[in-house]
Amino acid sequence: MAERKSGERVIFERGFAAHMMGIDGTWRRNCLIEDISETGAKLTVEGTVTGLALKEFFLLLSSTGLAYRRCELSWVNGEQIGVAFLKPDAKKRIHRKSASSDIVEV
Repeated sequence: MAERKSGERVIFERGFAAHMMGIDGTWRRNCLIEDISETGAKLTVEGTVTGLALKEFFLLLSSTGLAYRRCELSWVNGEQIGVAFLKPDAKKRIHRKSASSDIVEV
């Protein structure tokens, strides 16, 4: 596969099944990923998004929830939404010492 530019999108012809879940776990919706890039995605949401806390939420990419991205809402157009992926906060990283040296891994 050719190397992708950071803004290039992958389009799924039939959509890729996923789930959206509130940060606090109080809501969950089925969705289809229509297209995705390193920075965001376009989703088709099953059911309404009205009243959901979409400032920040998780996009679950696996049924076990082990593969996910933290998102924020960018736009809404009917049942489709655009999301931006949030980068992990560098301040929240755990510092640990390597067992073989005094180097701190970040």
